[in-house]
Amino acid sequence: MHSLSRTRSEWFGGLGDLRREVLAGMVGTFALIPEVIAFSFVAGVDPEVGLFASFVIGIVIAFTGGRPAMISGAAGSVALVAAALVRAHGLDYLLAATLLAGAFQLVFGLLRLDVLMRFVSSSVRTGFVNALAILIFSAQVPQMLGVSWHTYAMIAVGLAIIYLLPRVTQAVPSPLVCIVVLTAISLLLPMPLHTVADLGRLPSSLPSLVLPHVPLAWTTLGIIAPYALAMAVVGLLESMMTASVVDELTDTTSSKAQECRGLGLANIAAGLFGGIAGCGMIGQTVGNVRYGGRGRLSTLVAGLFLLVLMVLLRPWVAQVPVAALVAIMIMVSISTFSWRSIREIVRHPKTSSVVMLATVMVTVATSDLAAGVVVGVLLSGVFFAFKVMRLMSVTSTYDASADTRIYRVTGQIFFASAEMFADAFDLRDTARTVRIDLAAAHFWDVTAVAALQTVATKMRRHGVRVEVIGLNEASATLVDRHATLVHAEA
Repeated sequence: MHSLSRTRSEWFGGLGDLRREVLAGMVGTFALIPEVIAFSFVAGVDPEVGLFASFVIGIVIAFTGGRPAMISGAAGSVALVAAALVRAHGLDYLLAATLLAGAFQLVFGLLRLDVLMRFVSSSVRTGFVNALAILIFSAQVPQMLGVSWHTYAMIAVGLAIIYLLPRVTQAVPSPLVCIVVLTAISLLLPMPLHTVADLGRLPSSLPSLVLPHVPLAWTTLGIIAPYALAMAVVGLLESMMTASVVDELTDTTSSKAQECRGLGLANIAAGLFGGIAGCGMIGQTVGNVRYGGRGRLSTLVAGLFLLVLMVLLRPWVAQVPVAALVAIMIMVSISTFSWRSIREIVRHPKTSSVVMLATVMVTVATSDLAAGVVVGVLLSGVFFAFKVMRLMSVTSTYDASADTRIYRVTGQIFFASAEMFADAFDLRDTARTVRIDLAAAHFWDVTAVAALQTVATKMRRHGVRVEVIGLNEASATLVDRHATLVHAEA
């Protein structure tokens, strides 16, 4: 009974609203199409390569993923990594790299490397989301340049439908209504508008099993391995970040390790069907969640509906005006951006704001979400180290009756604070005995132990008797292993 309840919760999001799950998944599909086609061009492959991959990834990850309601597809920074490989060696090498990237991700999931996401602070996540919102909006700008006023009018009408219709009724997602209404207007009132057909060649048949035609040699592995590893890491990074965003939006938890394994299996399947590797797509996922998607069913519908649109309804989809898709993506970018983070810039600690802004700036400047997150994580680590370092203090008192100088150390001693720790001691102290009290301190690494060893050794050279007391069990073990100190005396 418990298993049945859990399965129902995973597939229907605990709400049991079948209609909402289906409609939200359909909205996610329409938001998926333009971005997949655009990133297919970035990767240097035909749009059908990205569309077929998105269909396969969507179907597989609906069953194997660890984050219900998350939409994954062939887009994002993975395409930027793949572009160089396609230019240098062609599509078959890309397919081989996709298979290897999926295998890497599967291994990462089995090794539980998802725990590395714990090092991504909330400031980095906010910067990631804001940067992605900016990139989503900027990706729509080319569709609004060099066009007639009709395009702007249609975008305005689309945005009006998207934002005003929910005030009247929420029975049907407004983005879906936007697509239907704008398509009908463009058919009834012919006007100079770009359509989906203008974005690239659409699939005309079902995907079929394709094996990459590459030499089975070590040289081939040497060519694809670096690209495959980069695609695997970038894809997992974006998927983990997207899963975390959905966790926050829905107040639920997800299995990041399972998501790693699921994405690996999905990318292997995509490669076998002639598709490019993909990852979690935060813009489309946020759109799915905003319109009621909570379970695996919305993810499955997004994948299945993509195939239906691309194959069975291809002539109709080809006539959908790009203006409708642009309006939806503008809505997604606006809803993705964390507007409260603007107010929080002056309210939060300066270091947190710097991390968030640096993540945004690097991501937007490079159009690489992974680069922005890496910079943000590194800055978070540096600022944290400085903060902890400043909490370390050393005070001293002198007992004249015993001719003993007592140093009391408080705080964390590690690579960043080790030098401050060593500089706090007077190495030419004339006292007969120096007692270093470490009861309120903790030693974390060999750099800290080396600093303690150096202080004790230099004092002993000047004829001072050094006592080290108060080491906790973990610190004492570290000192015993990496130094020649005797706790009572050195």
